[in-house]
This record gives sequence, structure tokens and C-alpha cells, in this order.
Amino acid sequence: MVKFFQQRYSYDYSWNTVSYAFLNRYPNPFATHVLTADTLDHRIDEETGELRITRLLRKTNSVPRWARSIIRGNDAYILEEVVVDRQAGRLVSKTRNITHTRLMKVEEKQTLKADPLDQNQTLCKNETSIVSSIGYGLNSRIENFSLSRFAENISKSRKGMLYVLELAQRKGLFRQRLRVEQQLEN
Repeated sequence: MVKFFQQRYSYDYSWNTVSYAFLNRYPNPFATHVLTADTLDHRIDEETGELRITRLLRKTNSVPRWARSIIRGNDAYILEEVVVDRQAGRLVSKTRNITHTRLMKVEEKQTLKADPLDQNQTLCKNETSIVSSIGYGLNSRIENFSLSRFAENISKSRKGMLYVLELAQRKGLFRQRLRVEQQLEN
């Protein structure tokens, strides 16, 4: 059986600001489990004008005692594929684990889009599916455990984003970026 998680949130920042922070969210003190974030590919789609980025994230998490016979080591690799559509004011990130798939498969889709009613707000929607096919009557237990852990981690993720947003705002990075964008448009 598949477990689903969905949550919506709104950031008090423009879409340009939130998308910039999203792409630069690591490292931050709320994501110490993210060891590396390596860009494997980035390109502009010539047909759509969208920016497409593929990254490999290396994370560490404590493995529950009951799963230690299945999982060796604490590192996990996550593939992240991001599509930034600047014209539509939308960023879509899809992540999936590429390690420990024998135990479970986790797929997350996060959509950031400009609020059509307030350009100083960005709407965020998280959708996640978790499925285990390990058998032995453990599927439901693994899925429930993973779902509760994911729900806890999503609040840390949001705190990390807010940390990056506030840090960049304090350092004036958004003002500098806005000046560069204005120069490029002229």
C-alpha cells in the first residue's frame, strides 16, 4: 500500500526570492543531515525556455534499529530534478531516493509558484508518496514510520528555507540580484 503526504504553505517573499533561496538552501543549520548537494546537469530548454537542473544529494539519517539488518550505513542518495519556469513564475522540484529502494521508495514533488493575488507571496505545495515492497508483513510499518518522519522533517525543511531567505535578505543578496536582473533587461 502507498502512503501519501500533502501539505501547503505560503512564504512571505516573492517567487523570485523563494526560488533563488530554494536553489541555494544548502547548507543551513536545519539541514545538517544533507552532506552534499552536487549539480550533475543544468541547461536551458531551447523549446520552453525553462531552466532544468539535476542534482545529487547525499544525506545521512539515523536508521531505526529494526531496519539495520536491511540498510547498511547511514548515507542515502537522492536525485533531485528541478524545472524553473520564470515566465509562469513556477519552480517544480521532484526528488526520489536512489539508495535503499529495496526498503522503500520515496518520491516528493514540491511546487513553488507566485501567488496570483499577492506578488509578495509564494505558494508552496508538497506532495509525497512512500511505498515499501519489502514484504514479511513489514510494508505498513515501514511506510507509517517513514511518513511520520517525513512529516517531522518537512517543518525542519521550512525552517531551513526561512533561515536562507532571512540570511540572504540581511546580506542584501536579493537587492544585488535585482540590480543585475534590471541591468540585463535594459
